Amino acid sequence: MQRKNYIFSILFLSLWGAVFAQETDDIGTETVTVVKPYSPTVSDAFKIKSAPNLNDSIVLQKKNIDYSIFSVPVASTFTPAKGKASKVKRTPPPTLYNSYASVGLGNYNNALVELYTSREFNRGEDLLDFGLNHHSSRGAIETTPLDADFYSTKFDASYAKKDRDMDWGASVGLQHQLYNWYGLENGAFDEVTVAGIDETQNYFNAQAKAHLNLEDSYFKSGKVLLRRFWDTTKSGENRVVLEPSIELPITEELVTINAKLDFVNGNFKNASLNNTLNDGEINYSQFQVGVNPSLLVLRDDLTLNLGANFVYGLDTENSDSNFYIYPAITASYRLVDETVIAYGGIEGQLEQNSYYDFVQDNPYVSPTLDIQPTDKQYEGHVGIKGQLMSNVGYNIKGSYTAENRKPLFFLNPQNLFRTDDKGYYYGNSFQVFYDDVKTLGIFGELNIDVNRNFTLGINAEFFDYDTETDNPAWNLPSIKGSVFMDYQINKQWYLGANLFFVGEREDLMAQAIQNATPSEFPAAIVTLDSFFDANAHAGYRFNEQLSIFVKASNIANNNYQHWANFRVQGFQALAGVSYKFDF
Repeated sequence: MQRKNYIFSILFLSLWGAVFAQETDDIGTETVTVVKPYSPTVSDAFKIKSAPNLNDSIVLQKKNIDYSIFSVPVASTFTPAKGKASKVKRTPPPTLYNSYASVGLGNYNNALVELYTSREFNRGEDLLDFGLNHHSSRGAIETTPLDADFYSTKFDASYAKKDRDMDWGASVGLQHQLYNWYGLENGAFDEVTVAGIDETQNYFNAQAKAHLNLEDSYFKSGKVLLRRFWDTTKSGENRVVLEPSIELPITEELVTINAKLDFVNGNFKNASLNNTLNDGEINYSQFQVGVNPSLLVLRDDLTLNLGANFVYGLDTENSDSNFYIYPAITASYRLVDETVIAYGGIEGQLEQNSYYDFVQDNPYVSPTLDIQPTDKQYEGHVGIKGQLMSNVGYNIKGSYTAENRKPLFFLNPQNLFRTDDKGYYYGNSFQVFYDDVKTLGIFGELNIDVNRNFTLGINAEFFDYDTETDNPAWNLPSIKGSVFMDYQINKQWYLGANLFFVGEREDLMAQAIQNATPSEFPAAIVTLDSFFDANAHAGYRFNEQLSIFVKASNIANNNYQHWANFRVQGFQALAGVSYKFDF
């Protein structure tokens, strides 16, 4: 019974499917409208095949060839070479020599001698240097009856050692300088008086220095200077300077503490030339202790140094002391990459003056000086620097400085009442005058690197002085400028030149009288003319060791006065030879 029901169900479903198919096969009627008329086209022509089949009976049939390969193993000895990068040809580095010698001679009996040698030990960890330098002239100057000779000889020796975590070194130096107080014009005194003048002064200097630098330590560095300076008038001076430095990193900033101990004392056997009697001597002794803490802040384009300078000054000779606080703030900000960098600051310090320093500035001072420190209250400056182009750099700065007891040089009075051993009391030597001076300054500089072998630079400075005594700022020019050039023509030839200009300066000529103060001496202000001084040098290298050179000074042959009544030599030429070698 179940089988019948199953068969009946299949038949029923088949009939139902056929009926449904009949109903869906009727697609109905549709109307088709042809919009575009029939437009027949010409088909492409039949193209002949590029490689047609050939059915020609005379075509030769290829014969089937059966062959086999007999393989024999062969040992290969070929080994491909490794590839190598092509090397760029480089210019060999110049040979370095550890010694150098130079000798030159010129008119006015000018002589120049230089000798230097350096030795390394322990793979460069130890270095020993020796240096000798001599420059002299024994030529006369026509405008004065006195000798105008001078010479300077200096010897230095130093030793340095460098380790992984520290380096230290020590050096000693000896120097002898000879100058003459020749600042007298022809006819100022009769021949007998001139013949009795001993115008020669000799200076001697012996000093020792040492330094120490440490890595990975709070104590970063230290310096020591010991100096003894004296002359032939039995004047002498001692100087001791100690400068330790400590660095303390705090978070991302760096705190530096610089300290300084500076002691100078000396003695002049002769009294000031403002006194008509040489009845005493001058003693001086100055001691300073200073601490300069500062915080360095680095922020992207900003560099800021915030600090102060605390100084205690003691005049042990006069039992006088003072405490000073100075600002020590500097900053720079990169406005446009390296093109425009703005900078500024305000700083001050107690400057230690000494007989040695005054002689280096003006060798014609008399051995009768008053030595005092300069209270440089502040120096504020602001400027911009950078590069106008990749090879043109510039620097423009304005400054304002306030100084108490600023040392100024002017002529000693002519004091014919004196009978000192040396002839510096004829109005032919200089004294130091201290004045409170405020200075407004403008500085501009331009440096041009025309190419790797040619550089050119120019700078100028302008000053305006305001003194407490209403006197001129003695012997300080209101304008200075210079131009310099260096040109490496080729491997053999090189040359250079420099031109500097100094504006007008004012000095004071006076005559001492008895029972009167210096302000009551008969005196007159004199104006020194401005001057140009042009210098040049050239040289030729025969090889890496041997070269010759020539130097020309005061090319314009201008016998100007660098100091009042002290005229310089005219045109000077000096030629010499230099040699490098290993010693």
